[in-house]
Amino acid sequence: MESKAIDRILRKHDYKHSSIIGILQDVQEEQNYLPEKDLEDISEKLSLPLARIYRIATFYNAFSLTPRGKHIINVCLGTACHVRGAAKVLDRIKMYLGVDVGEMTKNRLFSLETVNCLGACAMGPIVVVGSDYHGQMTPAKVASTIKKYKKKS
Repeated sequence: MESKAIDRILRKHDYKHSSIIGILQDVQEEQNYLPEKDLEDISEKLSLPLARIYRIATFYNAFSLTPRGKHIINVCLGTACHVRGAAKVLDRIKMYLGVDVGEMTKNRLFSLETVNCLGACAMGPIVVVGSDYHGQMTPAKVASTIKKYKKKS
C-alpha cells in the first residue's frame, strides 16, 4: 500500500494509538491482509513499537498476515453445521477450488478458511463468501455458489 494511503487511514483515526485496531481493520479492508511493510509504516508514523502492532495483529483471528484472495470463503464447522454435513461441503469446496484450508487460489480470487461457529445454526451447514451467507449448503450447491463470485470479479 502506498504511504499516502497509510497516511489517509491514520488521519481518519487522528493518529491515535488507541485506534490501532481500527487502523489495522482499514488497512486489511483495502489489502485483504496486513502486509509487513504497511505494519512497519504504521509503526514508524505512530511511533508505536512494531512488536506491539504484531501482538495485536496476531491476537485477533480477523487479521491476516498472509495474502488472501479477493473472496474469502468461510465454512462453519460448528456442531450444528457438522451434523448437517459441513465436512462434505468443505471437501467439495477444496476439490472445486484446488486448495486446502488456509490457502489461496492461484488466481488470487478465493481463500478458504473455516470457523467454529457463525451463530446461524438454523441455516446450517453454512458457508460465508465475503459477507454473503449461504445457508443449507450442500456439496451439489458449491459450484453454482462459487461461480457467482467468479462472474463478479
